[in-house]
Amino acid sequence: MNQNSFMKNLIKILLLFIPFLGFSQLDNIKNGEKLTYRLHYGFLNAGTATLTTNQITYKSKPHYRVTGVGRSTGAVRLFFKVDDVYESYINIATGLPSYYVRNVSEGGYRRHFETEFNHENQSLTLTNKLDQTSKNFKTLKGIQDMISSFYYLRSMDNSKFKVGSSIKMSVWIDDEAYPFMLKVTGIENKSTKFGTISCLKIVPYVMSGRIFKSQEGVTMWVTNDENHVPVEMKAELLVGSLKASLDDFSGVKYPLNFAK
Repeated sequence: MNQNSFMKNLIKILLLFIPFLGFSQLDNIKNGEKLTYRLHYGFLNAGTATLTTNQITYKSKPHYRVTGVGRSTGAVRLFFKVDDVYESYINIATGLPSYYVRNVSEGGYRRHFETEFNHENQSLTLTNKLDQTSKNFKTLKGIQDMISSFYYLRSMDNSKFKVGSSIKMSVWIDDEAYPFMLKVTGIENKSTKFGTISCLKIVPYVMSGRIFKSQEGVTMWVTNDENHVPVEMKAELLVGSLKASLDDFSGVKYPLNFAK
């Protein structure tokens, strides 16, 4: 198993395949919200991922500062140490990121990028903190980062989540914009450690050439309510499978109606 690919996929299950083009107020996100996920590789307890939201003022405008922390645990950490930190400063009025940090340490893999977005002229400045170099890029309208995309998805109106609906999307990763698409394939009652809850089943597609192809074996279940909290994400790999399950939550704006 390629260890670097293993952990990149592990974290991306939670943070990668949920970006959209567009604008949306973050009306259903509450200051102080915290979501914690338990990550598994097969039967191994492989790691944790936590997303914490705090309201701040950034460049004189209200923002949510969302911090995502991913780390390997247990037996996996003995042979593959992971300590990843992601941060996004999201404009509450527009749902667009103003500033983004990706600071990751995965075995021998090291990256530390900081990104300043300028949505008015559709550009950004990317700074590599490891070698202190910066580059300017032109971007797409409404570009999201890996963290802000997660919250933009959750802020979307319920009418966007009808079974059979699909939404094209784009997310900035390191030094390139990546096109994706999500498709709502059904509604299922999902069993969790908290009980059973109605969920939307969502499958991501990736662009290959000029067409979108299914990202086989990757599925996400989000609560079928105004919170749109992901409760489980799965990815089938060539060797084994990865799963992220909601392990704890606090400060969500609307009640999560789990049935015991």
